[in-house]
Amino acid sequence: MARPDKEAAVAELADRFRACGAVLLTEYRGLTVAELRTLRRSLAGNAEYAVVKNTLAAIAARQVGLEALADDLTGPTALTFVTGEPVEAAKALRDFAKENKNLVVKGGIMDGNVMDAAEVDRLASLESREVLLAKAAGAVKASLSKAAYLFAAPASKAVRTVDALREKQETAA
Repeated sequence: MARPDKEAAVAELADRFRACGAVLLTEYRGLTVAELRTLRRSLAGNAEYAVVKNTLAAIAARQVGLEALADDLTGPTALTFVTGEPVEAAKALRDFAKENKNLVVKGGIMDGNVMDAAEVDRLASLESREVLLAKAAGAVKASLSKAAYLFAAPASKAVRTVDALREKQETAA
């Protein structure tokens, strides 16, 4: 019979899996408590970094339909529950891993798609959502400006032609 405290822990983990948009897996072997605290601060507001028992996390992952994630829970694995922008969380993990070689990004899952470490690194190299939206808005604005210029060009050309004809008539007279 399962212990009530373990059942509660699995239920809590299942709720966290459901609530987050992505889960990133890291190996934290060799990190000090102070380094883990620094990592958690860098993820604050965007994700939550949690060290949990692999067996409990695997059970919870299977309960919510994340079987692929459950298979990757081996060794000292910590979970990053991303509730904000996955790109920002991946960047924070990548930057921390550059400074602390003991943190190894193992992979993750986002929108039901399994990612390996290379895909998480590619995710981290993307620009943030706000930057991409600003670039898209700039491209749309540039297209609209070109269109407005093209629509106004015949009228302005006609005005210049009429002015040139008027000047020619005035100088001829």
